[in-house]
Amino acid sequence: MTRPQILVTRATFPETLERLARHFDVQANPDDTIWPTDALARHLQGKQGALTTGSERIDAALLAACPQLKICANMIVGYNNFDVQAMASRGVVGTNTPDVLSETTADFGFALILAAARRLTEGEHFLRRGEWKKPSFYRMFAGAEVHASTLGIIGMGRIGQAIARRGARGFGMTVLYHNRARLDAATEAACGGARYVSKEDLLRGADHVLLVLPYSTATHHTIGAAELALMKPSATLTNIARGGIVDDAALACALRERRIAAAALDVFEGEPAVHPDLLRLPNVVLTPHIASATVATRRAMAELAADNLIAFFEKGRVLTPVTPIAPTTAITPVPSVAGAKENT
Repeated sequence: MTRPQILVTRATFPETLERLARHFDVQANPDDTIWPTDALARHLQGKQGALTTGSERIDAALLAACPQLKICANMIVGYNNFDVQAMASRGVVGTNTPDVLSETTADFGFALILAAARRLTEGEHFLRRGEWKKPSFYRMFAGAEVHASTLGIIGMGRIGQAIARRGARGFGMTVLYHNRARLDAATEAACGGARYVSKEDLLRGADHVLLVLPYSTATHHTIGAAELALMKPSATLTNIARGGIVDDAALACALRERRIAAAALDVFEGEPAVHPDLLRLPNVVLTPHIASATVATRRAMAELAADNLIAFFEKGRVLTPVTPIAPTTAITPVPSVAGAKENT
């Protein structure tokens, strides 16, 4: 019997490729090139499955050009690269990698909060430029307190909850949160007595605002000029969610005019491009979308994507679906083992 043909669209761990090759005929992309849509469609010809990342847009036009495609397994937790409706209408399954990266991403998110509050990037650049000529004085890179301050989290999924626990237990922070739905009382208690508030009240009350919500048309520019105007002049903003949730131009303006104290960004509108005004500002920490970047976590993400491909073709199920299954397909998913809407 002919084995399914699989395309791995970006470079990944050799061990993952070897494992996939035991089950499928695999075409890999060792050069890690990000293919434009037409090239991606050419590489997908005759393929029944793909291991994808957020770089590949899977939409109606691509699916029409690749009629044999049955499953796209994202090696990330986000899936805004999937046109879920178009995939469902064609019976193409989409999966992601939730939960395996929550704690690692939470570590990084809290690191960014600390870096913005304590002005680490400014201090490092000052030192590297050779400008540290005398002992520090009382105002030199004086930042904001993190311990015993108020943390405001917009998007209280697994990652948001993990950061809430770190802030409340490790730093004695008061935790406010805003979410699509309020958490149950037990979860709030486990997150250090986190208190559900409106987005406006959170922005007014928080010393440090953290964004960790999924991107969609509904969450586009969740933080824009009006929202930034509600924040304290001493407050910081950290985004580890998705580019487009923050209006980067409005944020750059607020930072330049010191209407908020600082920001830390791991994601950007139109990344890998970064708004040029952000690059010129001293009071913003910038990292290249690496919140989940530990070897162990990235390996776990690759392996879960492989698990989904193997389960789909060999057992007629998937572990972490993000798309419904059309009635015409014989494949039926098991329930997701974790929330499908987390991001990193």
